[in-house]
Amino acid sequence: MLQDAQTIRYYQRLTDAFVELWNRGYRTDDMRMYLDGYLASLRHTNAIEAILIHRLEEEASRYLYDVSNFAVTQPEPEPDYY
Repeated sequence: MLQDAQTIRYYQRLTDAFVELWNRGYRTDDMRMYLDGYLASLRHTNAIEAILIHRLEEEASRYLYDVSNFAVTQPEPEPDYY
């Protein structure tokens, strides 16, 4: 579980980006590469501590591989009263 405020913000940005990428037609492999690049940039800039980056990677990976996060909801059909 993420508890650091800055790490939570990074998580929210990542998950929002995952949903946006999914809606644009990208799939899990592409989003995993996006995640790897995002984490590499955090490591390179020392934006947050290494242990927090590791926790962020775990949580983001869990989100990425949970298919319910990308399920498309279908609207309920109108009942036919005729």
